[in-house]
Amino acid sequence: METHAKGSFEVKMTPQTWSEFPADETLGRFLLDKQYHGDLEATSQGQMLSGGTIAKGSAGYVAIEKVTGTLQGRSGSFILQHNGVMNRGVPELTITIVPDSGCGELTGVAGKMTVQIADGKHSYELAYTLATIQ
Repeated sequence: METHAKGSFEVKMTPQTWSEFPADETLGRFLLDKQYHGDLEATSQGQMLSGGTIAKGSAGYVAIEKVTGTLQGRSGSFILQHNGVMNRGVPELTITIVPDSGCGELTGVAGKMTVQIADGKHSYELAYTLATIQ
């Protein structure tokens, strides 16, 4: 049975330098530090890679973050994988729980997260299942 968790989060993005591509301003790398609130009370750390283009409103990013805390009362951790594309101002974002990444009381967690940004505030909805791993 699919369960839904909702809440807000804050994110701190710390730019990192590329030693491999020092002069290429179209590429970005960031450390992520997040605080989740609501049904998911957790912190996360991760990294994001981004690529911009000369076309206004087009870019892409990928990120991995490890989330540690409680999800509707169950404690543990899991990993989220992000894949985002902006095609001339039209966003498309997929955030998936990495299979078999759940630990503790979140072992067997699977699902997808959506993110909304309104007036500079971030919120999430996580649709997930929690299966027993054999």
